[in-house]
Amino acid sequence: MHVDITHRPSYAHLVVDLDPGESILAEPGAMVSHSAGVSIDTSTTRDGLLSSAKSMLGGESAFANEFTAAHEAGRVTLAPPKPGDIAQHDLDGETLYAVDGAFLASDPSLDVASEFGGLKSLLAGASITPLALSGTGTVFLEAFGGIERVDLDPGESYVVDNEHVVAWVESVDFDARRVGGLKSTLLSGEGLVMEFTGGGSVWYQTRGLDAFTSIIAGALPMTEHDSDGGIDIDI
Repeated sequence: MHVDITHRPSYAHLVVDLDPGESILAEPGAMVSHSAGVSIDTSTTRDGLLSSAKSMLGGESAFANEFTAAHEAGRVTLAPPKPGDIAQHDLDGETLYAVDGAFLASDPSLDVASEFGGLKSLLAGASITPLALSGTGTVFLEAFGGIERVDLDPGESYVVDNEHVVAWVESVDFDARRVGGLKSTLLSGEGLVMEFTGGGSVWYQTRGLDAFTSIIAGALPMTEHDSDGGIDIDI
């Protein structure tokens, strides 16, 4: 398998060239194009029904598309639904945790399942249910905006806004908490953050989708019929 990421960083596009017999697993809706000889098989995530049930709870789709170059070499191109970048990470018998919506594609040999983010994150209001990608193979992460990697030394900590977290390796500990009290949270414009402690790597995105959509919604014109707070747009 040979991969190339083009049109970076704003409109990243993943080009995957498959040798005969090779496959790649991708989230639903990620496909842009593929060679005529490439077959598509849609199935539940790797753990079957239990994993699918957890995936639905976590906000991820219970299904994934597997693209296979069965008899001859072929090409598949994939892209995130949001404008942004793609990061490649190779796993070697380890686990990577990716937040909802950050998984784009992976080697089909990897185990993909949803896991609860721990009692601390749930109590803090983060409601984090990351995907756990385990095994040996390549993972492709998607981001809204650019994607940055922070490599932490053992015992070193780093804080990321909850909305900007993309992924972290299993060797990194994390805790979710609010920024200060209610007053400071409201005045600062910040809410939940995640504090990661190494050693290991953490990925974050440079834009937040909730903040972006709030700006767009605030810029849309309101009409006299919007007494319920809704938005009415004439096209």
